[in-house]
Amino acid sequence: MSPRAVPLTIDRASARPLPQQVADALRRAIVDGVFVTGDRLPSTRALAAELQVSRGVAHHAYDQLAAEGWIEGRTGSGTYVAAEVSVVPRTALVGPTTPTDDGDLPTLALRPGIPWTPPRASAAWRRAWRIAGSEPAPHDYPDPAGPLALRRSICALLARARGMTVGPERIVVTTGAVHGLTLTLAALRRPGSDSKPVLAVEDPGYRVAVSAALAVGWEVHDIPVDQGGVVVDALRAAPDSTRAVYVTPSHQYPTGGMLDVGRRAALVAYARDTDTVVIEDDYDSEYRYDVAPLPALAQLDADRVVLLGTIAKTLGAGVRLGWMVLPAHLVEPVLCHRSAVGDFPSTPLCTATASLLDDGEWDRLVRAARRRYRDRDAAVRHSLSEFGELRGSGAGMHTTLILSSERADAVARAAATRGVEVPTVARSARSNPDPGGLVIGYGRLTDAELRTALDILADELRRVGT
Repeated sequence: MSPRAVPLTIDRASARPLPQQVADALRRAIVDGVFVTGDRLPSTRALAAELQVSRGVAHHAYDQLAAEGWIEGRTGSGTYVAAEVSVVPRTALVGPTTPTDDGDLPTLALRPGIPWTPPRASAAWRRAWRIAGSEPAPHDYPDPAGPLALRRSICALLARARGMTVGPERIVVTTGAVHGLTLTLAALRRPGSDSKPVLAVEDPGYRVAVSAALAVGWEVHDIPVDQGGVVVDALRAAPDSTRAVYVTPSHQYPTGGMLDVGRRAALVAYARDTDTVVIEDDYDSEYRYDVAPLPALAQLDADRVVLLGTIAKTLGAGVRLGWMVLPAHLVEPVLCHRSAVGDFPSTPLCTATASLLDDGEWDRLVRAARRRYRDRDAAVRHSLSEFGELRGSGAGMHTTLILSSERADAVARAAATRGVEVPTVARSARSNPDPGGLVIGYGRLTDAELRTALDILADELRRVGT
């Protein structure tokens, strides 16, 4: 089979690196059906000659697409569009001020927390479920902690991704971080107490965690955050009935602050002094682009910290699987509560997830996503750094542009009229008097859509002014 010609051009005046331009164009050609499964692509030498670029540029572009699962190399044969790629053609991007057929503006949603999933993820997920389907049907109630095989796989993941050494006896499988939070709160309730226990939370912070705590009979006390994350000194003013503190130290949601070592030590010291538990939501620590992630709080004091993990930021929230690393004294209370209310993990889902973790597919998906987010993080900085302080750059799937609350609200409303949805920091606040900023989530959109959304935001930031 002869290689297909590649219909692409590059812009040498663009600030976007040439390998990324080439990869973007090839990816777009596959999405649009110009290339289909099984098509042979030119060699890197031929592609470089055609585009008049170095062979290294072509190599880097092909390496990126291969890591994402779009193409595959066949020894002695060449490079082909991957057999596992199955693409639904995208609706053409409508101009930002052009109405759609039903009269509504198209929406480019810069929502945080929604991941980009590499093309290979679907095929990997199908393989994992074939393995789960080959197992005998589970006839009895499962272990409330989750299958031992999956808990061992999670231990191995924590060792290589977070540098944590923990045994499977301290792992409990959940449906996600909020489920782990509610299980922890249930285990911390003191039988016979008339007063409601208090959960200290970041403000602004993750409002779903607040709703979950209130729903299970806890009260909530707000703790301010600044550029470095939660203000630990402010915890000293928390009520005496505070039993737990919920934090996002690796990449504070939504402001992006990262808790430094000094504050981490102070937070753990507060927990020891006040007999409280720190609940650490480690929701996107696998995505760090500048330096290695700081050690988890759970590594500072295994008896005082509950670590919550999830696969929602890799495969998507619909999978509904996560885990907890519990202090030894909380394992039995959590498992007793689960058994009492009939809350058991799904055996087939656990088997499929263990397969993803064990065969290296999980790590490949994370590496591909990390490369994509690193580029998008750089795109946000390139487009918006002139307008104010950017917090959270270099990590996660969102960056926060700090503005006054009035300006943030005005820009968000103006962008919405042009088809761009961007959350404000104020949406995540309860009592903070001026939590100003825009939360730029970049996981969900395509690269082209993100560039369009950022251009619109930049326009409105210039127009609204200070």
